[in-house]
Amino acid sequence: MSEAYDETGPNSPASSPCLLDAHQPDIMQPPRPTPALALLNGLSRVFGMRLDGTPEESPDYRFLSDLAQLFQLRRVEPETTLEVQDRPWGHVYLIQYGVTRLYREAPSGRTAVHHFFSEGDLVWPVFGRTRTKRNTLCLTTVTGCTLWMANFSAFRSAVTRRGDGAWARFALSLTEELAELTSMREFRKQTMPAKERYELLLEEYPELVRRVPDNQLAAWLGVVPATFSRLKNARG
Repeated sequence: MSEAYDETGPNSPASSPCLLDAHQPDIMQPPRPTPALALLNGLSRVFGMRLDGTPEESPDYRFLSDLAQLFQLRRVEPETTLEVQDRPWGHVYLIQYGVTRLYREAPSGRTAVHHFFSEGDLVWPVFGRTRTKRNTLCLTTVTGCTLWMANFSAFRSAVTRRGDGAWARFALSLTEELAELTSMREFRKQTMPAKERYELLLEEYPELVRRVPDNQLAAWLGVVPATFSRLKNARG
């Protein structure tokens, strides 16, 4: 006969995760971060600065706090246009929740999707032409999004004032990342059959496959929607 389980014994659990929804008074609930703290943490990740244990009077903390003052929280519906072609790109966006797409649209209506951004990404006009009336890039939400939004000129000025080439270092990292991803995707389009590209899409971006409509994924992959559907159905 097995021994009776003693809930008061030394090995009894302090608080079972399955009881957290019961709202028992003796179970400690972790505090939810405030929106301001979520923004500050997001900016710290973007700039590669650790805030854990960092005193508030430190230069890094003051820099991020001042930068955070430029942002406003905005919640938007799916398929909300944020930036359009033929207008200077005017804002920078830190994505707290959701997915956005960066794309170009030809006069014929055909769309070329260049990139998807999701939680934790900072989206801004990387290329100089994008900041002028010759801008050809568009930014639109794919899902409902919670965004932190700031004026791009004010954001750039604040980073530049930090000195020591702060803007150049910050801008170079994202520019290099986008250039690498774009060149690799173009290389795959030229050298790989659609089936292999589709398999890599599933392997490298499983979250996007679950959240982004098929027609947009097809444009990103460089195939027509009918081909994308055939690849999807063949895989089951």
